[in-house]
Amino acid sequence: MPPTLILIRHAEALHNLTPNHTVPDPSLTDRGRRQAAELREHLKTHLPSDRKVQLIVVSPMRRAIQTCLIALDWLAGKGVKIEPDARWQENYPKPCDTGTPISDLATEFPEIDFIGLDPVYPDKTSPAGARYHFRKHAILDRAQSALADLYSRAEDAIIVVSHSGFLRTAVAGRWFDKADYRIFDFAPREKENDPYRLVEWELTSGKGGMGRSECAEVELGFGLPE
Repeated sequence: MPPTLILIRHAEALHNLTPNHTVPDPSLTDRGRRQAAELREHLKTHLPSDRKVQLIVVSPMRRAIQTCLIALDWLAGKGVKIEPDARWQENYPKPCDTGTPISDLATEFPEIDFIGLDPVYPDKTSPAGARYHFRKHAILDRAQSALADLYSRAEDAIIVVSHSGFLRTAVAGRWFDKADYRIFDFAPREKENDPYRLVEWELTSGKGGMGRSECAEVELGFGLPE
């Protein structure tokens, strides 16, 4: 049976304040750190008791990693693995949505193993980084690739820390406010070539688990450039 997915958007980061898209791979603000701490306490008491989180997947962008290390440290402390995956990074090629070189990340976050991270990261503009280009087909394809990998995992439940644009337009078709989350199961697949789709739990439908997010649904791929 495919795992249950708990999808989290990172907490407030520096580029969310203005917004200033020229800030390279921004860190969390002080308020963002408080949001992540609030999320931590909420998840400790509100995650479904009949699901066991056995893996954490995180975008390798700084704000996602910082959110993960604050909000999910209690799970990591129990031995739950944190696995960075470039497919869960944000869509856009702006400085604020372009990551930090892997060697620098390894120095900044020694508690995370980056050995399995796609070595092309953070390139998302050259031919080598084609799978991360800001194009509709590339974004939807990497979302399907990421979901396919999780679909086949043996874990009972997996937490993913990612970004609003990618989650909304390519993965879930739902809005995520800062440091909010939604819980999903995989929709049944009748044929091998059926796309990977998610069905949200009633527990978080509407405004999300923290009650911060917009209720509207979004068509996957909407607004992405051809």
